[in-house]
Amino acid sequence: MKKSDIPNAISALRVLLIFPIVWLLFKHQYHLALGLFALAGASDALDGYLARKYDWKSHLGGWLDPLADKAMQISVYVSLAWLGLIPAWLLFAVIGRDLIIIAGGLIYYYKFEKIDASPSLLSKLNTLLQILLVLIILVHHSLYAFPANFVDGFIYLVFGVTILSGLSYVLTWGIRAIQLRQGNHD
Repeated sequence: MKKSDIPNAISALRVLLIFPIVWLLFKHQYHLALGLFALAGASDALDGYLARKYDWKSHLGGWLDPLADKAMQISVYVSLAWLGLIPAWLLFAVIGRDLIIIAGGLIYYYKFEKIDASPSLLSKLNTLLQILLVLIILVHHSLYAFPANFVDGFIYLVFGVTILSGLSYVLTWGIRAIQLRQGNHD
């Protein structure tokens, strides 16, 4: 293994952490799940830092890192919904947003042009809030019981930003597609 493979190895490790985190959630070992989830978050920051700092970027890493993040997020959200710790409608909004973005991106790519897949600022905020919600729920059930209205309010905040972020992508890329289509017919 070369030094430049370290970020990819860290991303692969993050994928492997999904299984014990989900298992711990179903065993109601929220404090241990919190620790592993925090470790996964730190590994995400570390592999990104190493890739940028030392230019250890790769085609594989460009796919592996976001797939590891998405697999972790979806696995944890499905688990939390199954356990009744988040409402099913939030899970459907989170997954629905991602599916709409993926489907829209593929349609745009094949019907119009290649796209730059860099996330918007609203999308980055959405991801941050979704991660914070998981941390809040795990802390709430293991270390410190937040007031119920705080947890519920954060759930609604994540829902609102998830919907806004999805709509933002649909509008941005929909308008670009219309502009391209109109430009081709002029």
